Amino acid sequence: MAKTLARQEQIQQVVVTAQQMREIEGRVFAAGMPIAALMEKVGGLIADRIQALYPCSQMPRIGILVGPGHNGGDALIVARELHFQGYQVFIYRPFSQLKELTSQHSQYAESLGIPYFDTFEPLQECDLLVDGLFGFGLERSLSGQVVAAIDQINQWSQPIISIDLPSGLHTDTGEVLGTCVRATRTFCLGLWKLAFLQDQALDYIGKAELIDFDLPLADIWAVLGEPPEIQRVTSALVLAQLPLQRPPVTHKYKQGHLLLICGSRRYAGGAILAGLGARASGVGMLSIAVPESLKPLLVAQLPEALIVGCPETDSGALAHLPELELNSYSAIALGPGLTKDAYPLLPGVLESDRPLVLDADGLNILADMGTIPTLSKRQAATILTPHAGEFKRLFPDAGDPTKDRVSAVRTASHQTGAVVLLKGARTAICHPAHCAVANFSGSVWILPESTPALARGGSGDVLTGLMGGLVATASSRQLPIEAMVPCAAWWHAQAGILAAQERTELGVDAFTLAQYLIPVLRTTSSP
Repeated sequence: MAKTLARQEQIQQVVVTAQQMREIEGRVFAAGMPIAALMEKVGGLIADRIQALYPCSQMPRIGILVGPGHNGGDALIVARELHFQGYQVFIYRPFSQLKELTSQHSQYAESLGIPYFDTFEPLQECDLLVDGLFGFGLERSLSGQVVAAIDQINQWSQPIISIDLPSGLHTDTGEVLGTCVRATRTFCLGLWKLAFLQDQALDYIGKAELIDFDLPLADIWAVLGEPPEIQRVTSALVLAQLPLQRPPVTHKYKQGHLLLICGSRRYAGGAILAGLGARASGVGMLSIAVPESLKPLLVAQLPEALIVGCPETDSGALAHLPELELNSYSAIALGPGLTKDAYPLLPGVLESDRPLVLDADGLNILADMGTIPTLSKRQAATILTPHAGEFKRLFPDAGDPTKDRVSAVRTASHQTGAVVLLKGARTAICHPAHCAVANFSGSVWILPESTPALARGGSGDVLTGLMGGLVATASSRQLPIEAMVPCAAWWHAQAGILAAQERTELGVDAFTLAQYLIPVLRTTSSP
């Protein structure tokens, strides 16, 4: 019987640390599930998946790398099942001491005539390799002959499937512990491990896939709590939160009014790109404050927007905002293309009682002001969207965001009381503990997929406009503002993925990216 959609959605959203996974499995075993039975089930599911992806007729020779623990036991079950299905299986077993269950599976596989080797060289003739050396929980650097084996195997051309985690990867931080298997695919077992959402692990994980072996939801929630502290942003979550449907009777101001404060003579494009992102959000009304000299350019590109020409400095930056009643807008977004010469604008904007998105030079000015802790005193939500460099300037004591994104972003949100979105290959978002939305309060949400196509100048400006528009709409319609942050990040990433699929990763400039925001909704939302 097919698993329920509700369970699939919940399982896909959950992220665990190594300790949490141990506790969940401990509850299952304490309830009476035999470890041997669970191992048998997991190994069978992996073997079935390998057969579906790599049929025997195409890849008949399979090399299995067996470790000393239960990960090695899983791999031996895979070896046995593939052997029964007609594959030629070869086992590399570099360890003489094995856990009891793993030793029993090893003994049985050997009795079937499956050849064993204590050196890795014979595996070079295989069509596919299965890495079952180490699973979750590895904390010490690898040593001995297995290091040389992994380094050499990584130089070969065969696809590699890793069971649970690539061997040599830290379960939580994604740090490489000496050396690590570079997998083509990784089958994560049971629940998503935190390493899958750390930028530094992505070169080793390859294409990630969850193998759900039916851990009881009651045991998961007993350990993680509801909601869990760390979650993945899924399409189901986003489509449930996005304000896609409008009431039949409405008008533009009921759909939100966003004020974008952006642009300079030097970076006029930032204002245009942010405006295009806001346009795609569907916000009812868009006002854009730019230096006076940019007004004709913005009018030509965004004729539906109200373009407010402002006095500018000698360098072409915004000097001040003339007679704008900031509290009359549904939300404000500030930063793209601004330059730090617009320094005088930020204090007044911070004093407003409107939800505020800060990006780019808005963040750099904030760092120079040294008033980051006072953000918690604002009367409305503040959303900060730094990349790693901006994050380090804003939060020098929050930890290295390139090594542990979750810890860093959680510390930053705690320090400021703001929603902090740390950009990256796996964008991480932390909501403050006082967040009014129960599912988001104190939680870290991580974007599980993106594309390097977004590593282009201006793509962040598109995100700022898109997020500002969604926040303004949510504010006007009294929807959860905090929920719009992961929604915007997901929408932006999916547009990049779709554009890259159609145009290659080199063909996704920021202007093109903005044109793919609406097509994403056509391909993912319900009719």
